[in-house]
Amino acid sequence: MNLIPADSTLSVAPNSRATSDRPAAKNSDPALKHDPSNPAGPHPTGVASVTLLNNKLTEYLTPSEMRKVKEAYRFSDEMHLGQIRKSGEPYISHPIAVAEICADWKLDAQAIMAALLHDVMEDQDVKKEELIERFGAPVATLVDGLSKLDKIEFQSQIEAQAENFRKMLLAMARDVRVILVKLADRLHNMRTLGFMSPEKKRRIARETMEVYVPIAHRLGLNNIYRELQDLAFSHLYPVRYKTLSKAVKAARGNRREVVSKILDSVKNTLAATGIQAQVYGREKTLYGIYRKMRNKHLSFSQVLDVYGFRIVVDSFANCYVALGTLHALYKPMPGKFKDYIAIPKLNGYQSLHTTLIGPYGTPVEFQIRTTEMHRVAEAGVAAHWLYKDDDASLTDLQQRTHAWLQSLLDIQKQTGDSAEFLEHVKVDLFPDSVYVFTPKSKIIALPRGATVLDFAYTIHTDIGDQAIAARVNHEHAALRAELRNGDIVEIVTAPASRPSPNWLTFVRTGKARSAIRHHLRTINLAESTELGRRLLAQALSAIDIDPLLPEGLVDKLLNESSAKSLDELYADIGVGKRMATLVARHIRGMMESDVNSPLPPLVTENGNSKLDPVTIYGNEGSAVQLAQCCLPIPGDGILGQLKRDQGITVHSTDCETAKRQQTKEPDRWIELAWGAELSRRFDCRIKILVDNEKGVLARVAAEIGESDANITYVGMDDDRDHLMKQLRFTIQVEDRIHLARLMRNVRRIPGVARILRERA
Repeated sequence: MNLIPADSTLSVAPNSRATSDRPAAKNSDPALKHDPSNPAGPHPTGVASVTLLNNKLTEYLTPSEMRKVKEAYRFSDEMHLGQIRKSGEPYISHPIAVAEICADWKLDAQAIMAALLHDVMEDQDVKKEELIERFGAPVATLVDGLSKLDKIEFQSQIEAQAENFRKMLLAMARDVRVILVKLADRLHNMRTLGFMSPEKKRRIARETMEVYVPIAHRLGLNNIYRELQDLAFSHLYPVRYKTLSKAVKAARGNRREVVSKILDSVKNTLAATGIQAQVYGREKTLYGIYRKMRNKHLSFSQVLDVYGFRIVVDSFANCYVALGTLHALYKPMPGKFKDYIAIPKLNGYQSLHTTLIGPYGTPVEFQIRTTEMHRVAEAGVAAHWLYKDDDASLTDLQQRTHAWLQSLLDIQKQTGDSAEFLEHVKVDLFPDSVYVFTPKSKIIALPRGATVLDFAYTIHTDIGDQAIAARVNHEHAALRAELRNGDIVEIVTAPASRPSPNWLTFVRTGKARSAIRHHLRTINLAESTELGRRLLAQALSAIDIDPLLPEGLVDKLLNESSAKSLDELYADIGVGKRMATLVARHIRGMMESDVNSPLPPLVTENGNSKLDPVTIYGNEGSAVQLAQCCLPIPGDGILGQLKRDQGITVHSTDCETAKRQQTKEPDRWIELAWGAELSRRFDCRIKILVDNEKGVLARVAAEIGESDANITYVGMDDDRDHLMKQLRFTIQVEDRIHLARLMRNVRRIPGVARILRERA
């Protein structure tokens, strides 16, 4: 069953109108539509053909499925009639091209129909209910997942974009076909991006590089991953792209003889060994070369491995036989062999990688794989699409993908807003991975730089929440210890242990970060709410507004801030999601616009609002954290940094770290003051230079105890000579007066040369 006769085409004139009673197409995305204000642009006429798509689909779809696809095509054609792309082509050419890319992966009829219909909801106001009635709920759900949110007002473009991504990723988590169609859509848009303005090119290219490229890599779609990378690179840095392209073309000519010689030698050697193999050269992508030059600070002439070779053999065993044959032909470079067959990459990629010293001393990279491995390496999760029948028949790649998609749903449940959700997901889209083992030899893949705590949360959220220590390769390790390939990790837990805000400074995975933030928001809700109430009361008092707000004003404030209750608004302020001063200014603005709420004159000092310091008592719990860089104690001048989902971090006023960070985000800093009655002791670091003699450590420790201070840590520097040693203590004191008294007492000890308070 053909969509239309194989030799026919569809022509659309620029002024043609849809035959439907719907309104004419709206240009919701100017990046893809004709701009009538640009007379220099291409003439808006063109031809769209479905011949190629028809030929691809008839290879694997049944006649009944082809009839359904034909119906979807006709509906899309009718809806988009009259729309023109900036290239001058009829808009229907875009859905057809997207469907062709999906047909290359042999996606099912529902996905092809969604590809043809993917813009009708967004551009033509077609309702989901109508799509359900015409094409069924699965197709309508796919199209809905691909459509942007254009009915909701957002405070900023960034917030709107983040919410669009969240909708798409959550739809992908429920059905991976959503992202496959979306990647095909983005690929065709990137291929035709040349008609856009430079600003839009850069915006779309940056979005592609930051979100779609890593998703394609994560799903193992390496062909699309590489093409999207190079296309985004060409629009982000057009001059660099052109310069590098010319250099690669010149190098290709200069090295043609070397490449031919290596190719012939490898083919002859493998044939002599009796191995049936396909051998062909592989040129590295321009962005791959550029990234290597940038990361390793190399010139183009120093990047020797611009070319590589791929060997596809007929069996698993012959991969290793071919490897041995190559190592006999050319000398391998030490440390340049990787076995991704025994331990596949996170996206299912399998190959043997080895770098050899070829003719004339040129390093040459070889990739060795089977035909099946090659298919997965190029098409990733789409490689086995036709063979997915049920959960029992899922391949290892599909199981890994399913686990990652499930983690997206877990992150969504624990995340406060769209921007935060996107932040967590981006963290998980690292191209490089590290592979570690559980005590039962199960392989766990984590992003490069992941810590012991990331491992704990990957196993289970409860294990992460209750983690207190770990053993890595049967040796004790801290939760912040960075993991390396091959590590065997065992987590030590305690039921009473709870996450600390400090954990957010070193975890790397999105799941760990979202779980910690979720815990801090829920378990410490009362503390955060009380802190937020105090911060808002202070900010309101500073601009002469009674903190006890009228009920009508509260309802209006909650409606505009999307908070469900005043306590939720207080909690958001307490954990740093909202700024108390900005909320206070917003309240004043609402009162100024309300004739029934007269305001007193705003008291200012030098033209600025004067805020009284927020009082810190030390018993606020995790809503208030003392900065580890300076460890302030009562008596120190202090100021606070509002961190997202971490409440207030307290720094001393002379802290160098605080001074640097204040210049970056001055609006996130507030004045603090110590309360009159403090019911706890505070950590403080001191270092003591002593004579290297018997018993001096015992005398110092005893004097600290006599001075009514508790020692929580003691260490010794190894870089002193044999006559002197430097001792480091972390002690708990009441305030600066207590510390000064302790330091005087220690200074009197025989053998103590110097004592001072230590700041990071």
